[in-house]
Amino acid sequence: MPKILVTGGAGYIGSHTIIELIKQNYKVIIADNLSNSDIRVLDGIEKITGIKPEFHKIDFADTKATKDFFDKQKNIDTIIHFAAFKAVGESVDFPLKYYKNNIFSLINILENMKKNMVKNIVFSSSCTVYGQAERMPVTEKTPIKKADSPYGNTKQIGEDILMDFGKANPNFNVVALRYFNPIGAHETGIIGELPKGIPNNLIPFVTQTAIGIRKQLQIFGNDYNTPDGTAIRDYIHVCDLATAHVAAIDRLKNKEKFGNFEVFNVGTGTGISVLEIVKEFETVTGQKLNYKIVGRRKGDIEKVWADTKFAEKQLNWKAKRTLSDALSSAWKWEKTIYNEQMTMNK
Repeated sequence: MPKILVTGGAGYIGSHTIIELIKQNYKVIIADNLSNSDIRVLDGIEKITGIKPEFHKIDFADTKATKDFFDKQKNIDTIIHFAAFKAVGESVDFPLKYYKNNIFSLINILENMKKNMVKNIVFSSSCTVYGQAERMPVTEKTPIKKADSPYGNTKQIGEDILMDFGKANPNFNVVALRYFNPIGAHETGIIGELPKGIPNNLIPFVTQTAIGIRKQLQIFGNDYNTPDGTAIRDYIHVCDLATAHVAAIDRLKNKEKFGNFEVFNVGTGTGISVLEIVKEFETVTGQKLNYKIVGRRKGDIEKVWADTKFAEKQLNWKAKRTLSDALSSAWKWEKTIYNEQMTMNK
């Protein structure tokens, strides 16, 4: 089977995607700098699949390290490029950190793809490329507005770089997946989202609050123009998102039919508010959450959710898992890592 390089593969979405790739008999190579991930995820992947993928620690923003890595690799068919910083709020405070890492790493990878004749890439893009769209749901043809955060801008720039590179190199093929908000964990509870330090994403903060690691959940703003005043997002189970990458690889096999640059929304098609998430989590788990409304967070938009018809038709892919599935799996994962930590501390 073709060899797939997964950059950032030790991370949250990457690790779940690797499980789906292994299930489809792909040979997987993981490359990750472990800046926001844990090497122990390889053990989790092995427990679930029976296979421990080849791993390389590398920072793709480092030009020499990237070249050295590619010079040693042979027969890579496709790259799935996850490796990027991803926290909206942090990017507002540290924009250069985001531009340096997210843009330099992509350019370094593309230069070495060209040199080593690697023709296919699946790019981890984001719904943040839309900014605050005027109409919901957003389609792939929704006008791209100025990004509300440096993180979102790096995804806009990344897509532009890939499009231009594809025009200059007709044999090069791109599928860009515009993720909405991935949540949940693998059904086994063996792997899941494991942020370092204080979580930037909602669900890990919810689960850490429920289990007592955090004293209180902060909800950023209740004065948005939404039914309950809190921000609305499209929350997709991470395992559904993972299967979209397998579908994207299948699509790349037929690029002569479709052109060499395509984008797809990867979401559920349903908008859910932050307060609705809180209430559903309490219902699903029976855990009461201590939360407080605070001011809006820099870089956040009011609402966004996906029109998924194009992905459903062209990728033959559709999100299947429910919100309650995602929240119950996230809670199962939180209890797993909490119990492991308690055991280690004894």
